[in-house]
Amino acid sequence: MSIKFYYGSGSPFSWNVWLVLEHKQLPYEFKLLSLQNGELKQPDYLAINPHGKVPALSDDDFTLWEASAIVEYLEERYPEHPVFPSNLKDRAISRRLSAEANSYLYPVLRKLMELTLFRADGDGEPADIAVALTNLGHQLNYFENALDDDYFVGTMSVADFTIYPLLALVRRLHERRPQLGADNLIGSNLAGFMDRIEQLPYFIKTTPPHWKG
Repeated sequence: MSIKFYYGSGSPFSWNVWLVLEHKQLPYEFKLLSLQNGELKQPDYLAINPHGKVPALSDDDFTLWEASAIVEYLEERYPEHPVFPSNLKDRAISRRLSAEANSYLYPVLRKLMELTLFRADGDGEPADIAVALTNLGHQLNYFENALDDDYFVGTMSVADFTIYPLLALVRRLHERRPQLGADNLIGSNLAGFMDRIEQLPYFIKTTPPHWKG
């Protein structure tokens, strides 16, 4: 086994895979790539992932990209310390929640970040930001109501490792733009869930490197 993990700091999809690698206690070579300096579009990396995005993973002579596919591969290739529940229905729900987070929560959060943190010339129009905050609030409320246990399907699963990085980005946005009040959109269920993830013994290791400064 020789795993190479290609990662971009702050990418929630990369963070998802990193948490899974740590949870499964797999050894890997960590490849930190810049999201800003064009490194992802260099020929060497495009030979690994033709889309020029992170994450990507190679395992001996097999290379794979897209976070959800990587996680499924790791689960089947290395079944110890599973991230998918043993119960069929819970497995289906964990996949559904992961898909919902990526399809619905991430796009509205991304839109808000494009209007604020990603702009070099000041924040966007207040009306557009207000709409984006409302949309983010709707999605966070959905996941707040979906969480009725310590973890999203009772035991820790891929759903938790998919959803947590997105919630952490909401907190990061609040730190950088406290006047928007984004942290107020995270309800008590989600806040407690975040605390539990942050108490995992490997959590600190997976914190985005550029956040640690």
